Amino acid sequence: MTDVLAVIGGGSWGTALARVLASRFRRVNLWVREPEIVSSIRSSRENPVYLPGFPLPPSVLPTSEFAEALDGASIVISVVPSVHVREIYRRMAPWIRPGMQLVSATKGLENQSLLRMTQVIREVLPFPAAVAALSGPSFAREVARGAPTAIVIASEDLDLAKGIQHACSGPALRLYTNTDVVGVELGGALKNVIAVGAGVCQGLGLGPNALAALVTRGLAEMTRLSVAMGGDPRTLAGLAGMGDLVLTCHGELSRNRMVGIELAKGRDLGEIVASMSMVAEGVETTRAAVELARRRQVEMPIAEQMHAMLHLGRSPAEAIRLLMERNLKSE
Repeated sequence: MTDVLAVIGGGSWGTALARVLASRFRRVNLWVREPEIVSSIRSSRENPVYLPGFPLPPSVLPTSEFAEALDGASIVISVVPSVHVREIYRRMAPWIRPGMQLVSATKGLENQSLLRMTQVIREVLPFPAAVAALSGPSFAREVARGAPTAIVIASEDLDLAKGIQHACSGPALRLYTNTDVVGVELGGALKNVIAVGAGVCQGLGLGPNALAALVTRGLAEMTRLSVAMGGDPRTLAGLAGMGDLVLTCHGELSRNRMVGIELAKGRDLGEIVASMSMVAEGVETTRAAVELARRRQVEMPIAEQMHAMLHLGRSPAEAIRLLMERNLKSE
């Protein structure tokens, strides 16, 4: 059993990771932004807002103080929305030691810089940091209930990835290593964009043919951009690409899919987002995806239509029509 794990972020995924990894570590420090949720976890041993119904073991210690959360930690897993990663690491920096192994479990891109999360972390910290990315098909509630789940831990340093793999793998959570951090992080971010389109297909009642086409062509887009950014195309055929895409486009628990469903019903995006307790990363990732594709001269028609639908006022039906009436291509 490894010593201390710090999980930074008390949403559904962070709480689920704390619960499932508690048996692998002597102590799990769970940083939660809201002090009232910290109090509730301490009294009821459950996260009542983000993961109700799943008791946390006594070894999971919630806190809203970074000094307490990082105390004694050898591995730090950050699970916060992409828009907050830079600020969170700035605030944590005084307590991060060079020997800590840092893991990003955030699936998104920074809109202003277009950086991946591991790049943001490295840019913020004042010393060369050991950073890895954790991604793959993993609904939080499924992980929390102990359903078998396989995900990917990626780092250019294979020994670092292997160390985290052995520390965190158990009966219900299996980690595979990969040295293609670019592909793993882009797969996790871009699949959310395609999942919004999957929700549109569902909401418009377009049927399984349309959904299969969208998922398949979406994977092609994800792969093209990843390769243009230096990723390995094989990564996108694995858990962090196709695996996560299939889950997010078909699963009832997908927040990004739900956004697409509600948009297809005619609801306003602002209203949809305001009604959600958790972040649908695909809403903002569309901006970064389209800009990256433009800079790299990569064709991403699905991402472009999702961006136009989410941010430029295009109707879901019109977005689908424009995709179907594009110039004919070979596969």
